[in-house]
Amino acid sequence: MCASVAMAQEVSPETLSKRAKRKNLTVTEWNTDSKGKNRWMDHLTIYDEQGRKIEEIEYASYGQRERVVTTYGENGLVAKEIVYNDRNKPVRIRKYEYNPDGTKKKQYNYLPNGKLYSIKEYNYKFSD
Repeated sequence: MCASVAMAQEVSPETLSKRAKRKNLTVTEWNTDSKGKNRWMDHLTIYDEQGRKIEEIEYASYGQRERVVTTYGENGLVAKEIVYNDRNKPVRIRKYEYNPDGTKKKQYNYLPNGKLYSIKEYNYKFSD
């Protein structure tokens, strides 16, 4: 299944540098209507003490639309994401498999009951 997640390459120095700037950061994004009278939160993103994104919430005018909670493996790469709906109930669980260079190889999508729903494969092709 996803056994190779732990075998992926360590996080690059560039990524670690970016994460250092986001330690314990919370970012809120706001929308305002064209008349400037109504304002509502669009996104909330939370980073942990290592600068890794651990939670992202997308809002609509009625409240939370979707919430994604991210956990990381020992290698520092995303191991699992749990996607919640507008009622804060899990609707999808994503687990990742990586190539030796640290790029994503496969994304396994599971239903909340643990049943495999689909698999997404990543292919990388560089052009000259």
